[in-house]
Amino acid sequence: QVQLVESGGGLVQAGGSLRLSCATSGRISSINVMGWYRQVPGKQRELVAAITSAGSTNYANSVKGRFTISRDNAKNTVSLQMNSLKPEDTAVYYCNVKQGPALYDYWGQGTQVTVSS
Repeated sequence: QVQLVESGGGLVQAGGSLRLSCATSGRISSINVMGWYRQVPGKQRELVAAITSAGSTNYANSVKGRFTISRDNAKNTVSLQMNSLKPEDTAVYYCNVKQGPALYDYWGQGTQVTVSS
């Protein structure tokens, strides 16, 4: 079974930084997309950043220039460096992997990020 475990969430003041990490286990394909999503009450889960096995990245417009996603293909880990955090970044952040013929989604349990004003 594929398992994803996030770490690094917490409480930080506006303007501060946090680094989220996601460790994976199980059968992770060498060809996949890893990413971070976030969700707040009353809103749909939204993509924050994603990175392919080849290193191509996509970012939500709201985090461009502030967040950086990276991955280690050998370890099958993905991280999200979050700088210049804003209160609107407050959410539960979920690690995600898409793989297989149907690009099936695998999700972590989520980690809370709270940014105080």
